[in-house]
Amino acid sequence: MIKSMTGYGIGSHENGTVKYTVELKSLNSKFLELSLRLPKVVSDRELALRTEASKLIERGKVNITVSVEYVDQTAKASSINAALLKQYYKQLQEIAEEIGETNASIFEMALTMPEVVNANEDAVDEEEGKVLMAAFYAAISHFTKFRQDEGDVLKKDLESRVHLILSYLSQVEEVDGNRIPLIRERLSHYLDEAVGKENVDMNRFEQEIIYYIDKLDLTEEKVRLKSHCNYFIQALNASDSNGKKLGFISQEMGREINTLGSKANDANIQQIVVRMKEELEKIKEQLLNVL
Repeated sequence: MIKSMTGYGIGSHENGTVKYTVELKSLNSKFLELSLRLPKVVSDRELALRTEASKLIERGKVNITVSVEYVDQTAKASSINAALLKQYYKQLQEIAEEIGETNASIFEMALTMPEVVNANEDAVDEEEGKVLMAAFYAAISHFTKFRQDEGDVLKKDLESRVHLILSYLSQVEEVDGNRIPLIRERLSHYLDEAVGKENVDMNRFEQEIIYYIDKLDLTEEKVRLKSHCNYFIQALNASDSNGKKLGFISQEMGREINTLGSKANDANIQQIVVRMKEELEKIKEQLLNVL
């Protein structure tokens, strides 16, 4: 089963004291690119989150946002150093009186002085860490489900396009049945007009026509293209299906389609080949979104 690289998931968990919410968003990327936005209180958990995300997300440009809410809003409130605030206030007041400054907001200035307000930066304990990880795993579960649902849509689209290429291949086979006799007839007619039928060495003509027709034969390309298309569908439905493998198979399909066009020497087949190429390009575009 394939998965889309585009994904979204959100999960929350709480224990009566604190509630964590984790949100994940991803877009396609050749590699795993993680961007984390964390509250300062859980900054020490970043490595653990990155490690788990690397194992569970695999690939994509992923944004992870964590938010926290405390039932007791004072639990992580900043503290004010009252003694230091008074000292700053007293000094600022004395300076203001000395210079005759009456409009200064001394109290506000004192609050901004160093170490007056101290943020509570205590790291989360083990219990709170479990709440965070539970929210993370809940978000991952929704995120993975989203990717699978998107992957199902991609799978149906890719299958339909490969089947369309196979239908075009059937059209090539129909046209190809009359191509070689027509080429043979055209060359024979050309020689008759150019040098006269009585002057043509038929044994030599047969040898040359066999060599020329062998160069135009499309049998191998048709067989290989059909094989690649069937292998693509097989790989698409495999349990270990992934975008990179499907991309390699699509490249092989492209080589056979290009060879069909260059060897065909037939306007009808070349028109069909153009339609094949259009579908293959759409397949390649879709594969950029496959995990």
